[in-house]
Amino acid sequence: MKTITSLANPDIKYITSLHTPKGRAEHNQFIAEGIRICQTLIDSPIKLARLYTTHAMLTQAQELAPDERITTVSEKIMEKISPSVSPSGIMGVFTIPKPLEIADIGSGLVLAQISDPGNMGSLIRSAAALGARSVILIEGADIWNPKVVQASAGTLGAVKIFRASWEELLANKGDLKLHALVVEGGIAPEKIDRKKCLLVVGNEAHGIKHEWLATCDEEVTLSMPGKIESLNAAVAGSIALYMVFAR
Repeated sequence: MKTITSLANPDIKYITSLHTPKGRAEHNQFIAEGIRICQTLIDSPIKLARLYTTHAMLTQAQELAPDERITTVSEKIMEKISPSVSPSGIMGVFTIPKPLEIADIGSGLVLAQISDPGNMGSLIRSAAALGARSVILIEGADIWNPKVVQASAGTLGAVKIFRASWEELLANKGDLKLHALVVEGGIAPEKIDRKKCLLVVGNEAHGIKHEWLATCDEEVTLSMPGKIESLNAAVAGSIALYMVFAR
């Protein structure tokens, strides 16, 4: 077991670099914070590189990983390396898995230019919970952003994540149908064949790009008896996922 006692330790600079897209790309690693999130990731195919813990949380950390993977740090150092305002006391560094081939996609969820990390993470969590095992990312937020990881509750390893362009998606979707979630005019989600469904959720502010929408197979709309114009992207996408896949 290692211990870090100085803010001048070179590991500090390395860990804090993982707060940024450049650092994550350079080291091919990302960070996750909290016992439950780290446990969920450790139980998935994603590999733990190192677990950092305060002395107060050491017993809980030892339940997650062997001593040779654990580094203890002071409260002050944890505040420095954590991306959170109020650190939980346990933070994991994980290896970013190799990209999957887009040709291997199955039914699931397409996130088309979802830019808010919280929305992206929440939608991935919903997809994992409802058995929508493929999640295709078209532009949008960095999936390894700590805010995405946090909002996903560590479920990034519970789904197959693909990153592609819209053109690559069209070329590789096979007999899967692109069902675009729109504000009005679409069919009810429960009418969709979940075995061949790729539910497309668009950007929070602008929706699905017009030229992309034109190439979707069908539009889908949630009925809203309360006469509200629209819902938050994560809420709307999660409801639609439930109506399609929880059957």
